[in-house]
Amino acid sequence: MSAPARPVLADLAVGQEVARRTVTVDRARLVRYAGASGDFNPIHWNERVATAVGLPGVIAHGMWTMGAAAAVVADWAGDPGAVLDYQVRFTRPVVVPDPGEVAVEVVATVGALDAEAGTVRLDLTVSVDGARVLGRAQAVVRLV
Repeated sequence: MSAPARPVLADLAVGQEVARRTVTVDRARLVRYAGASGDFNPIHWNERVATAVGLPGVIAHGMWTMGAAAAVVADWAGDPGAVLDYQVRFTRPVVVPDPGEVAVEVVATVGALDAEAGTVRLDLTVSVDGARVLGRAQAVVRLV
């Protein structure tokens, strides 16, 4: 099986949707992420603590959410090293129910093209139930 073709700058247009993925997260994934990241803040696994500090419930790590969206970009680019810049603003927490899971929708569209630099800026819409959880999420990817 061959690797998917890498995107070509000349084939892209501003406004074009280039990637879409739904990523799910449950409490077990949050615990595994806590172990991998070292972020054991109880708001990410303990309902009582999360609600005591004013949250609607246990929330996903912001860096998990940011990473899930970045993975969509890296997979589209075909090379994580092609991602030159990535920025987001955290706008709303991702509340993770128990039992169950929450679906995080990531949509990447072309925001700008720079033929001279060989780069594309992807604008990401990252949402849960139609509400954005990351604002001004943008990645710059080198395609040449």
